[in-house]
Amino acid sequence: MAINAVLLAVIIMLGLSLARVHVVLSLLIGALAGGLIAGLGITDTLNAFQEGIRNGAQIALSYALLGAFAVAIAHSGLPQSLAGAVIRRIDAGGTSGMIKYMLFAGLITMSCFSQNLIPIHIAFIPLLVPPLLLAFNRMHIDRRLIACLLTFGLVTTYMFIPYGFGDIYLNQIMLKNVGEAGIDIANISVVKAMAIPALGMLIGLLVAVFISYRKPRVYQQIAIDQQAHDAVVEGDTLSKTAAGAQSQSKLKTLVALAAIVTAFVVQLYTDSLLLGSMFGFGVFMATGVVKWRDADSVFNDGIKLMAMIGFIMITAQGFAEVMKATEQIQPLVDGAASLFGGNKAMAAFIMLLIGLIVTMGIGSSFSTIPILAAIYVPLCISLGFSPLATVAIIGTAGALGDAGSPASDSTLGPTSGLNIDGQHDHIKDSVVPTFIHYNIPLLIFGWIAAMVL
Repeated sequence: MAINAVLLAVIIMLGLSLARVHVVLSLLIGALAGGLIAGLGITDTLNAFQEGIRNGAQIALSYALLGAFAVAIAHSGLPQSLAGAVIRRIDAGGTSGMIKYMLFAGLITMSCFSQNLIPIHIAFIPLLVPPLLLAFNRMHIDRRLIACLLTFGLVTTYMFIPYGFGDIYLNQIMLKNVGEAGIDIANISVVKAMAIPALGMLIGLLVAVFISYRKPRVYQQIAIDQQAHDAVVEGDTLSKTAAGAQSQSKLKTLVALAAIVTAFVVQLYTDSLLLGSMFGFGVFMATGVVKWRDADSVFNDGIKLMAMIGFIMITAQGFAEVMKATEQIQPLVDGAASLFGGNKAMAAFIMLLIGLIVTMGIGSSFSTIPILAAIYVPLCISLGFSPLATVAIIGTAGALGDAGSPASDSTLGPTSGLNIDGQHDHIKDSVVPTFIHYNIPLLIFGWIAAMVL
């Protein structure tokens, strides 16, 4: 296990990321190192990496359309209205403590809805969060806490609620692969299996809110904050002085809601986030909220918004393909299995720990599950784990490492909104805090679920 290519590749990738090397370069170097350590050679390693990149083309297109859809939502004024209401409340001398916790609740709700109800995933973050930075700064809110709030909603909902992205993760990927590996899934409740791990995520959130990041943290009030405030005040003045503008604003809000419902319904019936985003964007164009002459610029803005995240995700697909090509994930599990023999408690912990390592390297829980299910199901059967416990182990092992991975959209998304003024470091302020507050309790509560179910 000490010279396992997958383990060493992930360690190299994480080490470079912590040393402030760009995530894309860290993934590329880690993939090359893993391939060479496994004996693939430079040519086969690059071929596997390029194959993974090709497989990530749909991801790139989906993220581009998500970005366009999110920018169109911004044109409706919804994010600005929310930010304006908060800032006006602060300017009017509202109770900062009450506003703060209302903000927290709103951010968690929106991040949860983005997974299960309004399928725009992380695209809402760089639109909703930057206008709120002025409010965060005035209340001296630690942005590491905001990263934890957003990541909680992004991860917990898909790993616990079987709807939207949760349906894809829990039913279409996890249960499907568990069934194909040899377990009868007819009477398995994924909600029951994942309830205890989800409780661990909730405890991590409460620790972040009330203990770790409770103290105020001061940020510089730079130009972008004043611009955001001026835009909100100007928009508020216009809405108060022009009844027509106010009526138009209400119309755009209704159109935005119609577009969101359309995207949700299309995604629900086609299982395609790409199509859902495209139809939602189409509603904005058909109703004139996004003018035909402005469609190109809005779409380009959406691509720019999500380009870096999409590129990192594509690179992560290349990394994942190289890890598969090494054929050393199975030896990693076998090596771990030899350490615990027939000890179920130790076996569950090691399987979860390997899931953490693999997911942090790949950066995607959805990509990790098929790999783990094929290996873990026979192992769990041989060790005497119940079908429900097996599902809990695999579901938790897949979700472990999504929070806290430098290449995960669950950390990249919060960074994209919080670092708009250059005061939020991706590794130190998003990756490390979410790793500590979610991976550790998820590991503990996933192990408890494996033992009691």
